Amino acid sequence: MNTKQKKKLIRFIRDLDQYRGRHTELVSIYIPQGYDIIKIIQHVQQEQGTANNIKDKNNRNNVIDSLERIIRHLRLFKQNPPNGLAVFAGNISDKDNKTDIRVFSIEPPEPLQLRTYRCDQTFLLDPLKDMIEEKDVYGLIVLDNREGNVGILKGTMIKEIKKMTSDVPGKTTKGGQCLVFGSLIELSNGKKIKIEDLKIGDKTKSYNFNKKTFEGSEVIDKWEVEKDEVYVINNNLKCSKYHLIFLKDYSMKAAEELNEDDVLLDNNFHEVRVTQINKFNKKIKMIDISVGSKNFFANNFLVHNSQARYARIREIAAKEFHKKIAEVANKEFLQMKNLKGILIGGPGPTKETFINDTALLNNELRKKVIGIKDLSYTGDFGLKELVEKSNDVLSEQSSIKEKELLDKFFTMLAKEPRKVVYGKERTLKALETSAVDILIISDDMDDNLVEEIELRAVDFGTTVEIVSAETELGNQLKELGSIGGILRFEVY
Repeated sequence: MNTKQKKKLIRFIRDLDQYRGRHTELVSIYIPQGYDIIKIIQHVQQEQGTANNIKDKNNRNNVIDSLERIIRHLRLFKQNPPNGLAVFAGNISDKDNKTDIRVFSIEPPEPLQLRTYRCDQTFLLDPLKDMIEEKDVYGLIVLDNREGNVGILKGTMIKEIKKMTSDVPGKTTKGGQCLVFGSLIELSNGKKIKIEDLKIGDKTKSYNFNKKTFEGSEVIDKWEVEKDEVYVINNNLKCSKYHLIFLKDYSMKAAEELNEDDVLLDNNFHEVRVTQINKFNKKIKMIDISVGSKNFFANNFLVHNSQARYARIREIAAKEFHKKIAEVANKEFLQMKNLKGILIGGPGPTKETFINDTALLNNELRKKVIGIKDLSYTGDFGLKELVEKSNDVLSEQSSIKEKELLDKFFTMLAKEPRKVVYGKERTLKALETSAVDILIISDDMDDNLVEEIELRAVDFGTTVEIVSAETELGNQLKELGSIGGILRFEVY
């Protein structure tokens, strides 16, 4: 379907969509490609007999009259058109005391596959609307380490499919190493209190690795957070997945990295083997603390809260977040039959990290990545910005082509006014002198006039572009008379 066919179909649908019958008096008939039109005429004649059973007199007469006019119209065709035919008839008068039976028909730009007869208060236009729906779809992925958005671009419509937020700690933010309420923290005096009862200034029992001795360490800060999951070690220590826990060799692992048979240290520095690790997915409030020595004992295990491996924590969290984004993209995009390409964008280097990790996006989808763009935003603004910054790779999208054409027209109107023309009278006069290179027509113009102008344009080798009157630039053209042209040479 070319642009001209599509615009013609849009106008046809728009015109018929406005009509409403008082009863089920609007008739819609779809004749599929290759079907014998004589058989359709016979079927309509049978329906005329059936219509005699309609109780309401006006409705009955209008339906019978509409069917008769359809029969006459179909007899004008020697054979069914190549793509089939859609025929509509009914009383379109908006006055109760007046009848205005009209017949409309169109050979659709794509083959009709269905055979349908319907009487209703509206014309059946869905099969035609399906044809003008934009088929090509572009996948959109916008991300940084805080937020991810998966969406699609279909025609001019941008639709968000899924929005995700991460729990990746910020570069300078506190913690991420959290414990559940009720976790017992050992103080320097040997007393154990719940973490929620700790106060800034309290001294926890900690370990000095240089002096190889226990010592008191002051609580510097304390704050509450909310997490989506909790890890339970040996049915005892309950913490976030990023909480660093000391091993017997003084190295550390985040809770999610632990394996059974790893060996931890208790509050007497005895070795304790990991025998059980459970993970629960649920929203839960936790508490994070910061102590001077960067370690303390929680539920008898030596745990860590320093920034020494904070980059590692961020890396783990970011990788998991990217995995979630990829899972959504894989699920949504792989099932799309008309996926033409994928655009990826975001602030900073995160997008490159995402696409360079071959374990994330499905390989078939990776082949469809057609653009990677630096953005200022994520979220809804990010999706829109990604589309705007991808004009170079979306140049075939009709909305962008229209915008570029109208941008050129209005720029020339401002800077080179003698190289453009607008308004019906001036434009047609320029067309007759073969001066118009590109003729731009708004889709709100009368169909008959458009067809007449298009026939003239063919004689002069003029390109005809039909644009939407509903966009901002299209509305400006409408205000100039719904027609204009970019000229081959100046017209005085």
